[in-house]
Amino acid sequence: MRKIANINTVLILLLGLISAGASAQSVKSLVREGNKLYKQKKFSAAGVKYMKALAKNPKYEKGTFNLGDAVYQQKNFKGAEKYFQNLAQKTKTPAYQAASLYNLGNTYMSQKQYEKSIAAYIESLKHAPADMDAKYNLTYARKMLKKEKQQQKKQKNKKKQNKKQNKNKKQNKNKNKKNQNKKNQNKKNQNKQNQNKQNQQQKKSGRKKQQISPQEAQRILNALKNNEKNTLKKLEKQRAKAVKAKPNVINW
Repeated sequence: MRKIANINTVLILLLGLISAGASAQSVKSLVREGNKLYKQKKFSAAGVKYMKALAKNPKYEKGTFNLGDAVYQQKNFKGAEKYFQNLAQKTKTPAYQAASLYNLGNTYMSQKQYEKSIAAYIESLKHAPADMDAKYNLTYARKMLKKEKQQQKKQKNKKKQNKKQNKNKKQNKNKNKKNQNKKNQNKKNQNKQNQNKQNQQQKKSGRKKQQISPQEAQRILNALKNNEKNTLKKLEKQRAKAVKAKPNVINW
């Protein structure tokens, strides 16, 4: 996939826009020194030169633009954004307007602020409709924004699904706990019923034993003894009769 267009290209193309003049010559020398350092990828040192040029002439657009480039190359996208945004608002030069807006779009792109980058590229194309790099970056930014929204939607749905699963899990846990409590309560009630039944049986058995008083028990015992005596008397009488009726027989 083609990368975002390099800001260096815009920087080199604008070198010829430096104005002439005695005071401008000094600023021009500083900018040229900065450009040499920039090409050597000494972006921090180049930025120092551009800042010196701006100290001589704060309104010098070329110095502001190139300083934004140097800051961008140091990955300070927020700082670069400030320079390009300021230049885009103040410059009346179409070339600077298009270039600063294009680079502003790049700073937003690097920060993954795709909606802002799209707006910046569109504004840049208004000033330079034939800029193919701006067109490409605009398409790329729109693609990335769409992808980001899809990911956000996916994450939102996943979060919603996880929330639902956690809710169901909690409900099932509460339901299982409720069922277990109910089961324990039923078991407790059953044990209580069994205990009550056992107590009632023991109580009933105790009442049966208490129905026979000591006097009654003695009476029954005496009756049994009397029956036994009567039975013995009957047996004695029967035996006596048998002996009496038996003939005396003498065996010689």
